[in-house]
Amino acid sequence: MTYWINGNQCDRIAVSDRAVQFGDGCFTTIRVEQGQPALLSLHIKRLQKGVEKLFMPEFDWLQLESQIKQAAKGCGSGVLKVILSRGEGGRGYGTDGTVAPTQILSLKPYPEQYITQRQKGISLVLSPVALGINPHLAGIKHLNRLEQVLIKRFIEKSKADDALVLDSDGLLVECSAANIFWRKGKNVYTPELTQCGVEGVMRQKIIELLSESDYNLSCIMRYPEALAHADEVIICNSLMPVLPINQIQAHKNQPLWKYQSRELCEYLLPGCLSL
Repeated sequence: MTYWINGNQCDRIAVSDRAVQFGDGCFTTIRVEQGQPALLSLHIKRLQKGVEKLFMPEFDWLQLESQIKQAAKGCGSGVLKVILSRGEGGRGYGTDGTVAPTQILSLKPYPEQYITQRQKGISLVLSPVALGINPHLAGIKHLNRLEQVLIKRFIEKSKADDALVLDSDGLLVECSAANIFWRKGKNVYTPELTQCGVEGVMRQKIIELLSESDYNLSCIMRYPEALAHADEVIICNSLMPVLPINQIQAHKNQPLWKYQSRELCEYLLPGCLSL
């Protein structure tokens, strides 16, 4: 893995950086293909939204975009992660006295299992770890990921590939690191993310693709049982980018929810793989 800190190749940051102290920052993860960062403009917009919501100082976005392109250049297939921290300084949680923000880029190999999973599909199980409701942080990909760490630990101990994640009211939100869509006929649904969860770049891309199709998309708040009657379920993120769901175990000692159709997945995949 290769790292760049504030544009310089380096793999160390100060222990006083607020990313270390408080998780005070945001990030995005970009698929690199043929030396090109996929959907870069959407990733930049997502970072800008995170910076705005967290009241962080402005970054030089043109310079960041240039550095991302330079880091991706020459990489056949990989994952480029961009972390923006408020930087060093401040007293306790207070932000007064912080100095220049910190920008971290890292490049690592592409997870090859996604290629197999696109063909074979995956299974989901219901996570016992729920997401806390917080409209102030809803949508952005901030650095506080402890809920996801606990969810991933549960997945690793289960026989499933990923998990359905609910909020503390029991409403469907997302998966461990992916957004979710389901289809019933020509109607497609995805959870509304105004209370918690991450508005993924690929989720946004899929919403754009569906707006140009004969599918009808609705962003709704539903309990997970809505998936029991779906014709098809898919999950997505910027790396997958779309995976079909074969089955879901929502409740122990109850029948699995199973899906055969891949109509929506096959429609979306070419557009989601575009750069």
